Amino acid sequence: MPAKWSRVWFATAAFCVGAGVLISVFTAANNSAGNFRTPTERAFNTFAFFTIQSNLIVGITTALLALKPSRSGIVFATARLTGVVAITVTGIVYHVALGNLLDLEGWDQLGNQLVHTVVPILAVVGWLMFGPRELTSSRAVRWSLLFPVCWLAFTLIRGAVVNWYPYPFIDVTKIGYGGAILNCVWVSLLLFGLAAGATAVDRRLRRPASS
Repeated sequence: MPAKWSRVWFATAAFCVGAGVLISVFTAANNSAGNFRTPTERAFNTFAFFTIQSNLIVGITTALLALKPSRSGIVFATARLTGVVAITVTGIVYHVALGNLLDLEGWDQLGNQLVHTVVPILAVVGWLMFGPRELTSSRAVRWSLLFPVCWLAFTLIRGAVVNWYPYPFIDVTKIGYGGAILNCVWVSLLLFGLAAGATAVDRRLRRPASS
């Protein structure tokens, strides 16, 4: 496909990330229920969610691709792979396990659907259609684990301080440290498997262009 369509797609994905994150921050700040008392605390707490951080990685990488679709380099390759894999997990986990737990309306529902449905679809489909190809590698796969490992460590440490955890599978107050750490291992293995799978898919998709 022409490069201009890839730019349009990536720009659309970046815009949806920006809109979804801003709406999520706004609605969280104005939601007085929960563990945090002030609007500022609630707004900043939004960024503790894996969903929001995954969206931000996708937003930054797609914005950069909208400006220059032929970007390369190990740092960008790792960020691109991390974003695609993390947002895939975000979409799957939400629609399989978390979606039925929420009853949202209005702006809450709009922001929720943007970060959990629209952006994951745009990110994955955009990666399949436009790549860019030849960025994924075993090195990028290994480095892509840095984000989820750091997020899990940060969440466990912060949770012990503020007595709040963003998701049930890591809520130490309900399942204990043993259960939380075991779930972290499973999540890390899932992310590693998806990153390795994405590398294999990328190799298959690039073959026709090189033949």
